[in-house]
Amino acid sequence: MKPFAYVRAGSVEEATDAFATHPGARYLGGGTNLVDLMKLGVEAPTALVDVTRLPLDAVEELPDGSLRVGAMVRNSDLAAHSAVRDRWPALSQALLSGASGQLRNAATTGGNLLQRTRCPYFQDVTKPCNKREPGTGCGALEGVHRDHAVLGHSALCIATHPSDMAVALAALDARVELYGTEGARSVSAAEFHRLPGEHPERDTEIRPGELITGVVLPAATAGLPSAYRKARDRASYAFALASVAVVLHMENGVVDRAGIAFGALAHRPWRARRAEEALLGAAPTTAAFEHAVDLELEAAEPLRDNAYKVPLARRLALDVLGRLAPPAIT
Repeated sequence: MKPFAYVRAGSVEEATDAFATHPGARYLGGGTNLVDLMKLGVEAPTALVDVTRLPLDAVEELPDGSLRVGAMVRNSDLAAHSAVRDRWPALSQALLSGASGQLRNAATTGGNLLQRTRCPYFQDVTKPCNKREPGTGCGALEGVHRDHAVLGHSALCIATHPSDMAVALAALDARVELYGTEGARSVSAAEFHRLPGEHPERDTEIRPGELITGVVLPAATAGLPSAYRKARDRASYAFALASVAVVLHMENGVVDRAGIAFGALAHRPWRARRAEEALLGAAPTTAAFEHAVDLELEAAEPLRDNAYKVPLARRLALDVLGRLAPPAIT
């Protein structure tokens, strides 16, 4: 047992101050990822700053039609929220496809976003891992990498981000609200997580000591047709092999808004910007969808054992796009 300090914060300001005074501290919410990593010896925080009592557990309708989700809102509650189910259905579907019912009851919105991008080599302290210990190498590169990245990976890390929720948030143009010693700011959900590059140990754009306070679902995507689909090895409690979240809206017979994000293909949710651009102004036909998705997946660089992910992601995307498009047009 490695000793650590424990602080129960009563306010956001108290939480960030406590974090700043304990180098090596971690915030503790639902603990569904952090506590597991502590048990494995991967994480060894000097202090846990408990944020579970902070007043960040509300879902609020904002005057502009957007929805603010507090960082402590449980995944199960968010998935069941009527506004989310009705106006941003891809998010509800993504949440319900993640983990198990028991974990969704404990996991929080902020914690889901902050779970580590990881693979079995990261979780095994006897194996080399640049993410866990920079400079030690990536055991997965020449090892077992069936489930690893095909987009945006580097020679230092090929792990994929496991969140289903984050994929939907990226496609829906959500924003992540943060608070730190320098004050409040927000970051696009699509840009919140990082590609590995030369620093795979950094999962997100969050600054040291910053706390996620909430997520805002924008009015611009409220009520638009959206959906999430996930392929996995078993029907429940499994990370995706590939997944996709899509927002699609037509005006005058052509696509006037498209948001597409892939999951389990990269170190972060992969916003398919090239595919979206190709679809704008196009009739929502099967041929147009195929062209757009193929254009995006041209960038894929499969490894020895995971080339199957490219056609799998393609089929998932085409299926969801086809379901959201008017039947008479496709």
